[in-house]
Amino acid sequence: MKKFQLSFIASTLFLATTASATLQSDKVTLNSNMSLQYTKLPSEVNSLNDLFTEGVFYGRLRTNTFMWNWNDSSKVDNKAMGVGGSFIYKTASLSGFSATAGVYTSQNPSFFREDVEDIGFVKAGKDTFSRYNTQLTGDFGMTVLAQAYIEYKKNKSSIIFGRQFVETVFTKSNDTKMIPNSFDGVTATIKSLDKTTIKFAYLYNQKLKDHISSHDILAYNADNPWSQNDDSAINKNLTTQRIGTDNKLIIGSITNKSVKNLKLNVSVMSVPDVVSDVTVEAHYKIPIVAGWSVTPGIRYMQQVDNLDANYEVANLKANSEGYKNSKSLDSSLLALRVDIKNGAFLGRLGYSKVADEADIIAPWRGFPTGGFTRAMAQYNWYSNTKTYLARVGYDFGKANILDGFSIMARYAIQDFDDNKVGIQADTNVLNIDLRQNIGKSIEAKLRFGFVTDEDSADKSDVSYNEYRFELNYFF
Repeated sequence: MKKFQLSFIASTLFLATTASATLQSDKVTLNSNMSLQYTKLPSEVNSLNDLFTEGVFYGRLRTNTFMWNWNDSSKVDNKAMGVGGSFIYKTASLSGFSATAGVYTSQNPSFFREDVEDIGFVKAGKDTFSRYNTQLTGDFGMTVLAQAYIEYKKNKSSIIFGRQFVETVFTKSNDTKMIPNSFDGVTATIKSLDKTTIKFAYLYNQKLKDHISSHDILAYNADNPWSQNDDSAINKNLTTQRIGTDNKLIIGSITNKSVKNLKLNVSVMSVPDVVSDVTVEAHYKIPIVAGWSVTPGIRYMQQVDNLDANYEVANLKANSEGYKNSKSLDSSLLALRVDIKNGAFLGRLGYSKVADEADIIAPWRGFPTGGFTRAMAQYNWYSNTKTYLARVGYDFGKANILDGFSIMARYAIQDFDDNKVGIQADTNVLNIDLRQNIGKSIEAKLRFGFVTDEDSADKSDVSYNEYRFELNYFF
């Protein structure tokens, strides 16, 4: 396996994208991170009747397939498939008011899924069904209302009430599988200041991708793990018995582009009486020559303990052996990157380091190291973790070589703390993404993940191979 990785890296590095070829249909643009931008929006109308008759429907058919093979034969290999899509309706706008509703479905063919008693072994494909519902009823598949909100717009600003996607440094829709991650609450976006965007969010519930109904923002139910927040990055010390099920997530963010080529963001978040975070991020583009540019970037996160717990909280997996202060959530993270870009080519070098304090809390799909050093399916924001990443890609469509085709490869070295029992062994990770757009409405995406660990005698073998295939059709 390691020989394959090294040979592949050696050849790929000569390619020199982010697999960033976007698909642009008549109504939407599908970005490289699978999020949607609406390129056709309903118009402003003057009557209540036209509010609905002049709305726009957005249809999507979709399938996601997952295979996960462990290197350790004592572990259970697993597979999953989701077939379905979404049907979204946006009303027209009347005096600035409009509404959006989005129904999403993911059904699981019986020929490519695990038995009910084995659903706890499913890894990446677990988001194609609801483990909680399947555990209760034995039924696979789910159909949910993942968007349902009212929006008011005036000039360049807006406010949204209801179930919605919230894109900040802390929260993401993370639409890489069948049903995105959404939140219940109120958000506001203000763009009245020149080259400045201000966002606020007050979120009182979350609906993770594999849930049919909403659940608490942060609390983990130790008695029934899949019933509340069971995100892979949840802190299992923060249980419903300890922090309740009425937590709120409050976010404020300001992004400024007043300085040429500089993008600066400052964001704060708080779950009152539990944890807060301040994040500063900056990216500065330096034009070089003949279309080439170098863009250094930095992200610093400071996590602040508001809990003052008399129990261990520092490790996400509830095993704080080896932590300096196991009863505190105080911590920080520094991430650095340098992007080298020219048209179809993007190269990236990244580095991140978590302080030797608590693990970073981030169960809202806004990955703390995302865009810097995070590789597919990896969680590298444990205490005292260092990660080094190299990433290259090429958009053959932009280069007028092969229309709609792009490739991305990244290699990450994850150096975890060997003295902390609750943290996995060191790993090397290779990801490969292949993307092909077919016309304006179809996209196929093939993803590979190869993970090898460093054979730590004190920790289990976490090596595996993962394969994903996704197909999208928009109408």
